[in-house]
Amino acid sequence: MGEHEAVRPRHARPSTARRVAWFALLAASALLGYVLTYGGTVVDRLDSTLAANAEDVDTLVGDRPERPTDQDAGHELNILVMGSDTREGDNQGVGGGDVSGMRNDTTMIVHIAADRSRVEAVSIPRDLQVEIPECTYKDGSTVPATYGDFNVAFSNGGLRGDAAEAAACTIKTVEQLTGIYIDHYAVVDFTGFVEMVDALGGVPMCIPERIVSEKAHLELDAGPQILDGETALAYARLRTAEEGDVSGSDLQRITRQQQLLEQVAATVLSKNLLTDTDEVTRFLRAAAESLTMDEEMASTTYLVGLAYSLRGLGTDDIIFHTPPWRYTADGLNVELLPEAEQMWDDVRNDQPISVTAEGDASSAWDDGKKEGSTSSATPSSSAKSSDAPSVSPSTTEDLLAQCR
Repeated sequence: MGEHEAVRPRHARPSTARRVAWFALLAASALLGYVLTYGGTVVDRLDSTLAANAEDVDTLVGDRPERPTDQDAGHELNILVMGSDTREGDNQGVGGGDVSGMRNDTTMIVHIAADRSRVEAVSIPRDLQVEIPECTYKDGSTVPATYGDFNVAFSNGGLRGDAAEAAACTIKTVEQLTGIYIDHYAVVDFTGFVEMVDALGGVPMCIPERIVSEKAHLELDAGPQILDGETALAYARLRTAEEGDVSGSDLQRITRQQQLLEQVAATVLSKNLLTDTDEVTRFLRAAAESLTMDEEMASTTYLVGLAYSLRGLGTDDIIFHTPPWRYTADGLNVELLPEAEQMWDDVRNDQPISVTAEGDASSAWDDGKKEGSTSSATPSSSAKSSDAPSVSPSTTEDLLAQCR
């Protein structure tokens, strides 16, 4: 079998292509958006509206078609969500730059509990130093194993521009790193993100301070904002700024991405299928057109069944984490702390995650090296990625009111 040259591990440094560290949130938005919109809106809202006039006619109807069935009922699910910054097709105009190959700067393990009571998502830093196993392509050829930045796995698998091959190499790396079995995967691209956000009419965000970034083509005032697709893309890609506390840290950027995903999920849940039909349909169509996923996940029957089983979830039941980490000796990359094994063990055993990174670059707007901050992610009790009060918003205005 032939071998392809592996992507050489690199040191963490600013990227002239302004690589994206937000793709995991896009795929997660699409998957959770479909599941929660369909399940929560159709089942919960219609059930409550019609409950007053409900009567049991099963004995009169006779034979019935089967109701939606969660094919994995009683079993936890782990979905690996990734993103590709390929510049093929429409992505060239959205992503910009003449960049070959495929990369992903953030990968997220989305864990759905067996009892369907919670969803926990763990972001894996792109500069995490890991062993990357040999990757196999569809024709049987391989790319050698290596050691380096975690996101090299996706690059190695995507050398030939195939998202499925890139996903396979990343799945293999994640399973070797964590011991967590990955049941499904999904990959999304630039264009899909912009279209999904625009389909929702924008995403409401609380911007903590004025941000001006020439590289990101971004200018935002502090306070409540509704970000359209391209603006949300620029915010998610943000790495440097002339104004605003933006350190250039990829770990800091994960925090912004998780907050953005929380708001995407909340916006989807705030939609009413009866009055917001066009927006919901556009969102689901954009998700379907931009996602590459495994065959089972790509089944409407499967997704509707999963949606039905998750109909009771709210935004408070979706929690984001980053594994405990520390900087490498050269200060250029990161490595896991021993406590990360507890996080992987929690996921493997379908237990609520009991530790998370807190007080570092992944949970505060700094680079982890400022005065008074630490240079590692100290394990602590699990917490949501935002310390904002828990609210169950029902409209975009309610979401914006959270930061007024």
